[in-house]
Amino acid sequence: MKFTLMRSLTAAAVLASAVALAQTDPPASSPASAAALPAAPGTASASTPTAIPTGAGSKIGTINIEAAIFASNEGQRDGDAVAKKLEPKQTELKGLNDEIEGLKKQLNTQGSSLNDEAKADLTKKIEQKQKVLERGQQDLQEEARNQENEIAQRILRKMGPLIVKYASDNGFNLIFDTSQNNQWPNGPVLWQNPAIDITKPVVDAYNVQSGVAPPAQPKSTTPSGSARPSGSTGTSKPTIPSTTSKPPATPPKQ
Repeated sequence: MKFTLMRSLTAAAVLASAVALAQTDPPASSPASAAALPAAPGTASASTPTAIPTGAGSKIGTINIEAAIFASNEGQRDGDAVAKKLEPKQTELKGLNDEIEGLKKQLNTQGSSLNDEAKADLTKKIEQKQKVLERGQQDLQEEARNQENEIAQRILRKMGPLIVKYASDNGFNLIFDTSQNNQWPNGPVLWQNPAIDITKPVVDAYNVQSGVAPPAQPKSTTPSGSARPSGSTGTSKPTIPSTTSKPPATPPKQ
């Protein structure tokens, strides 16, 4: 079973860091980095808009910073490493959760035949294990967040200047981050034309710059043609192990 975790990396912090890093630490130019920056999406067709005009000579683009980071080959590779590292703890918590469910079932089915002392002992055991489970889930989620933030900040230090270079080379005057935390009603982005999104070309350029090979794709039984393409940079977030199911409720004392 695959679990997902909401990332703690905020869109505003990421965007601010990218711009600041690009301004203070521009990357050295090289043939590889220059070749890695394709033209803006849709420029081959005059009928497909690539920017929204906001004035004379002005154009706007969008990028999902969070998706770009974790859809890159490096982000996927390091995210998979975190998933593997946290898998034993996740398995341990699942086992504890199953144990609690078994004790709750025992209390529900045998409660009427147990004396007050036995029932109180069983209820106390459930409550104690429930607390251990909750602490374990919190620790796992905190560790996952820390690992994700470390990966994101490390990649962003290299991706930020590339984003600014791409925007400059393609004549953009403004780039909005459309990561989930920055979309309406939680942010200023109400709607965007997909044609102005530069996430995929930035990811492609970063993959060339980083030199990290695409991670091996697991075999799937999904029918051909319906699987999501490798390296896709949609708005859905990549996944890493975590616990998403709510802890089972503590049974009421009888």
